[in-house]
Amino acid sequence: MDFKLTPAVVRILQAFLTAPQTPRYGMQLMEAAKVSSGSLYPALTRLERAGWIVGADEDIDPRTEGRPARRYYTMTGEGARTARLELAELSEQMRPPAPTPDWAAGTNPQGA
Repeated sequence: MDFKLTPAVVRILQAFLTAPQTPRYGMQLMEAAKVSSGSLYPALTRLERAGWIVGADEDIDPRTEGRPARRYYTMTGEGARTARLELAELSEQMRPPAPTPDWAAGTNPQGA
Protein backbone atom coordinates (compact mmCIF):
# COMPACT_ATOMS: atom_id res chain seq x y z
CA MET A 1 0.00 0.00 0.00
CA ASP A 2 1.42 3.37 -1.03
CA PHE A 3 -0.44 5.52 1.50
CA LYS A 4 -1.50 5.64 5.14
CA LEU A 5 -4.95 4.71 6.28
CA THR A 6 -5.66 8.03 7.96
CA PRO A 7 -9.03 8.54 9.65
CA ALA A 8 -10.18 10.50 6.58
CA VAL A 9 -9.11 7.72 4.18
CA VAL A 10 -10.87 5.14 6.36
CA ARG A 11 -14.12 7.13 6.23
CA ILE A 12 -13.78 7.62 2.46
CA LEU A 13 -13.23 3.89 1.93
CA GLN A 14 -16.20 3.07 4.14
CA ALA A 15 -18.35 5.43 2.05
CA PHE A 16 -17.24 3.70 -1.15
CA LEU A 17 -17.80 0.23 0.31
CA THR A 18 -21.49 0.89 0.98
CA ALA A 19 -21.96 0.43 -2.80
CA PRO A 20 -18.55 -0.03 -4.47
CA GLN A 21 -19.78 0.10 -8.07
CA THR A 22 -21.81 3.29 -7.60
CA PRO A 23 -20.08 6.34 -9.13
CA ARG A 24 -19.79 9.27 -6.73
CA TYR A 25 -18.59 12.83 -7.12
CA GLY A 26 -16.67 14.90 -4.60
CA MET A 27 -19.54 16.61 -2.77
CA GLN A 28 -21.33 13.27 -2.29
CA LEU A 29 -18.18 11.75 -0.84
CA MET A 30 -17.52 14.76 1.43
CA GLU A 31 -21.04 14.42 2.86
CA ALA A 32 -20.94 10.62 3.19
CA ALA A 33 -17.45 10.50 4.73
CA LYS A 34 -17.78 13.76 6.66
CA VAL A 35 -14.43 15.06 5.42
CA SER A 36 -13.37 18.42 4.03
CA SER A 37 -12.36 18.97 0.42
CA GLY A 38 -8.80 19.51 1.68
CA SER A 39 -8.77 15.93 2.98
CA LEU A 40 -10.92 14.37 0.27
CA TYR A 41 -9.18 15.31 -2.96
CA PRO A 42 -5.61 14.38 -1.94
CA ALA A 43 -6.96 11.04 -0.66
CA LEU A 44 -8.85 10.44 -3.93
CA THR A 45 -5.65 11.16 -5.87
CA ARG A 46 -3.72 8.59 -3.79
CA LEU A 47 -6.50 6.00 -4.08
CA GLU A 48 -6.70 6.52 -7.84
CA ARG A 49 -2.92 6.19 -8.25
CA ALA A 50 -3.02 2.98 -6.23
CA GLY A 51 -5.75 1.58 -8.50
CA TRP A 52 -8.36 1.34 -5.74
CA ILE A 53 -10.69 3.76 -7.55
CA VAL A 54 -11.07 5.11 -11.07
CA GLY A 55 -12.16 8.61 -11.92
CA ALA A 56 -13.97 9.84 -15.01
CA ASP A 57 -15.12 13.31 -15.96
CA GLU A 58 -18.81 13.75 -16.64
CA ASP A 59 -19.64 14.36 -20.29
CA ILE A 60 -21.91 17.41 -20.15
CA ASP A 61 -22.07 20.90 -21.60
CA PRO A 62 -21.44 23.15 -18.59
CA ARG A 63 -23.35 26.03 -20.23
CA THR A 64 -26.43 23.88 -20.75
CA GLU A 65 -26.25 22.35 -17.26
CA GLY A 66 -25.34 25.62 -15.58
CA ARG A 67 -22.50 24.02 -13.63
CA PRO A 68 -19.04 22.62 -14.25
CA ALA A 69 -18.62 18.97 -15.18
CA ARG A 70 -18.16 16.68 -12.20
CA ARG A 71 -15.50 14.03 -11.79
CA TYR A 72 -17.08 10.74 -10.75
CA TYR A 73 -15.14 8.10 -8.83
CA THR A 74 -15.92 4.38 -8.73
CA MET A 75 -14.19 1.74 -6.64
CA THR A 76 -12.46 -1.00 -8.61
CA GLY A 77 -13.03 -4.67 -7.78
CA GLU A 78 -9.44 -4.99 -6.60
CA GLY A 79 -9.80 -1.76 -4.64
CA ALA A 80 -12.90 -3.07 -2.86
CA ARG A 81 -11.18 -6.35 -1.98
CA THR A 82 -8.04 -4.62 -0.75
CA ALA A 83 -9.98 -1.97 1.17
CA ARG A 84 -12.05 -4.63 2.96
CA LEU A 85 -8.88 -6.51 3.93
CA GLU A 86 -7.06 -3.38 5.09
CA LEU A 87 -10.04 -2.14 7.10
CA ALA A 88 -10.52 -5.57 8.70
CA GLU A 89 -6.83 -5.64 9.65
CA LEU A 90 -7.06 -2.13 11.07
CA SER A 91 -10.16 -3.10 13.04
CA GLU A 92 -8.33 -6.12 14.45
CA GLN A 93 -5.39 -3.94 15.47
CA MET A 94 -7.73 -1.49 17.18
CA ARG A 95 -9.64 -4.17 19.10
CA PRO A 96 -8.83 -4.06 22.81
CA PRO A 97 -7.08 -7.14 24.14
CA ALA A 98 -9.21 -9.81 25.76
CA PRO A 99 -9.29 -9.52 29.53
CA THR A 100 -6.95 -11.87 31.31
CA PRO A 101 -7.91 -13.62 34.52
CA ASP A 102 -6.32 -12.35 37.70
CA TRP A 103 -4.65 -15.56 38.87
CA ALA A 104 -2.84 -13.66 41.60
CA ALA A 105 -6.17 -13.02 43.34
CA GLY A 106 -6.29 -16.65 44.42
CA THR A 107 -8.65 -17.99 41.79
CA ASN A 108 -8.07 -21.49 40.54
CA PRO A 109 -7.79 -21.77 36.73
CA GLN A 110 -9.15 -25.34 36.93
CA GLY A 111 -12.38 -24.20 38.59
CA ALA A 112 -11.87 -26.35 41.69
